[in-house]
Amino acid sequence: MTRFAPSLALSTLAVGLLGITSTAHAGKPPAPNLSNAEFQQCLDTLKNSSKFRSVDSFTFNTHRPTQPDPSVIQSLNYQPEFQKDTWDYLSSLVDEERVIDGIQAKRQWADTLRQIEARYGVKAEHVLGVWGVESNFGQTLGKKPLFESLATLSCFDRRQSYFRGEFANALKIVQRGDVSASDMTGSWAGAFGQTQFMPSTYLDLAVDFDGDGRRDLVNSVPDALASTANFLDNRGYRSGEPWGYEVKIPAVYWGASDRKNKNCMSYWRDKGFTLADGRPLPYDLSSAGLLLPAGQDGPAFLVGKNFDAFYSYNASENYALAIAHLSDLIEKEQSYKTDFITPWPTDDPGISRRQAREIQQALLNAGYDIGEVDGIIGDNTRTAIRQYQTSQGVFPADGRAGQKFYRLIMANSGNMSSNTSPTNRSSVWQSPNTYGQPASATEYGNRYGQSASQSSSQPDRMATLIKQSGQQDGYNNRYRRVVGADGVTRLIRVDDGQ
Repeated sequence: MTRFAPSLALSTLAVGLLGITSTAHAGKPPAPNLSNAEFQQCLDTLKNSSKFRSVDSFTFNTHRPTQPDPSVIQSLNYQPEFQKDTWDYLSSLVDEERVIDGIQAKRQWADTLRQIEARYGVKAEHVLGVWGVESNFGQTLGKKPLFESLATLSCFDRRQSYFRGEFANALKIVQRGDVSASDMTGSWAGAFGQTQFMPSTYLDLAVDFDGDGRRDLVNSVPDALASTANFLDNRGYRSGEPWGYEVKIPAVYWGASDRKNKNCMSYWRDKGFTLADGRPLPYDLSSAGLLLPAGQDGPAFLVGKNFDAFYSYNASENYALAIAHLSDLIEKEQSYKTDFITPWPTDDPGISRRQAREIQQALLNAGYDIGEVDGIIGDNTRTAIRQYQTSQGVFPADGRAGQKFYRLIMANSGNMSSNTSPTNRSSVWQSPNTYGQPASATEYGNRYGQSASQSSSQPDRMATLIKQSGQQDGYNNRYRRVVGADGVTRLIRVDDGQ
């Protein structure tokens, strides 16, 4: 929940990758050279400023960073290379794995969630939706040291006044003894804990729900979940109402996406709207606005005040829709089908995190240096995808990891997932100008002036990468071959000397 504005919502500075277009941007800029002398002088000034008046000298000096962190300035100014389409964004946030984890969390914390719902009026699954999207149910809390990140952002580049307040608030949290200094790690912008609160949000809305006298959003799941419910309650959440519904737009209706323009449900019924499966609109939502995240041809939603509460957590409609959709699937205990009823307007849907990991492993096996297999399609993986697409005659080589690329690389690597149909297996041989038209193996080889048998013989990129890594200063063969129980040879990154 990285927030920059007084409304506690994420600004457009950091929402670039949440957009619904796929416009290319410049790659990640190099980390700037930051003067430590200037940094220390800035910290001396901050120590005596009004924002830090309630931070004692011992706390400030104990947690005063010795060096700035240039990488947070790099992140502040980074425009992602790709802005994700809505279907790509949701496919990675709401996949089978996350729904299963959410169902397990609901069962594990059932008593706590019932107590939270009784006190704050926030539905258990809605709290779980936030928890799942923000930190994958506590599995991904962020590793950046908050004091170093916030101090750097307080002294360099833009929005220094905002970050100075967050830096002071982070110090106050430790000074009060709620969270230990070693647990103050999180995102580059300062969000931390199971549900990623900024320090100012923590001081305003965090609660001690487990009764131990500390508001520990890092180690206490009850504190984190109750604090999230308290946040939503304070942002206008309406107890007993759904967030909204997926709906079917009548053929005669033509209107823009405008969730803020809310009307009573009788208005939408009179217009001919129904639920996406054709049933009449329910009566349990007082008012709703129309949300069309991918235009008239994609899934449509009528969303109410609780959707707006989700939105206030992190100012992106895609983000709020991810929470809403995940919460519905957890409530239905439906992990096997995570799509909406109306398909997205694309012939190349997004991939799950499992499929992303499989793509990364296949690229690594093929000798592409993508770094860690983590299920996150970042710059390194996209660069490797572009190179692989070019090598296979796929144009444009756009670096996108969608279902078509997944089928292509899985078939070529001989690791096609068991849930991929025979039809999909045969469709991966594509023409050079599009993924859409199958080509025979012979045609595939002829694109390069080769026979089909020749085209299957690729240079040993594994050997090349191992050789290159062994030649780099300070490394001793960062990669080695490992043959798994399945007989597949994989290239594994290893530590120096291992």
